[in-house]
Amino acid sequence: MIKPFLQVAALVFSASLSVISLAAQPAPAHPVAAVAAPAKPARAVDVPGVNLNTADADTLSNSLVGIGAVKAQAIVAYREVHGPFTSVDQLLEVNGIGAATLDKNRSRLKLD
Repeated sequence: MIKPFLQVAALVFSASLSVISLAAQPAPAHPVAAVAAPAKPARAVDVPGVNLNTADADTLSNSLVGIGAVKAQAIVAYREVHGPFTSVDQLLEVNGIGAATLDKNRSRLKLD
C-alpha cells in the first residue's frame, strides 16, 4: 500500500526537479526569432479565363479561388441539370457559392 504512494511521490519530486532545472537555465544570448512559413502562393493568379460552360471539376477547382473539389463538382452538376450558364451571376444559384466567392473570381470567368 505504501509502495504505490512512494512511487507517485518520487515521480512528482523528480518532475518538480526537472521544472526547477529548466527554469534555472539562462536565456539564450541571442534571442531566437520565430520563422514564419512562406506564404502559400495564391492559386489562379494568371488564369486567362475559365469557361463555366466547358470546364471540368478539376479545372474549376485548380483555377478558381475558394473553389475546392466539392464546390467544383456542384458547379458541374448544376450545369448538367440546368444547361449552360447564360450569366456569370448565375453561379450564385449553385449551392455553396456566395457573392464573395463570385467577386473573387469574376475576372477569371467567361462563358464563351
